[in-house]
Amino acid sequence: MSFGKMNSFIDIFDQTQAKDSDGFVTETDDFVASVRAYKEERHGSKKWANMAAYTAADAIFKFRRIPQLEIKSGMILVFETERYKIVSVEHLKGLYVEVSAEKMVPSNR
Repeated sequence: MSFGKMNSFIDIFDQTQAKDSDGFVTETDDFVASVRAYKEERHGSKKWANMAAYTAADAIFKFRRIPQLEIKSGMILVFETERYKIVSVEHLKGLYVEVSAEKMVPSNR
């Protein structure tokens, strides 16, 4: 994977929950990193056909591994104006991280 294919910028956030003195829980997004990434949307390829049976992922992001930073499921990726929740993380050759993510769609009230 070269930097030529990594032409999208994503921000990585970690969600934390805090309970105030009245007992209400508030979620906050803590900024972790901003990286260049390659984004692949769900489509009809053989790779996505094999993944469709066990994942709800809508996109795959590939980016360089960040030393001393653990990327884990449940973290949030922000790409342009879209938010994605990380479903699974896979390390490729020790240099790259491949993340399967599910698009977060706000609910209608």
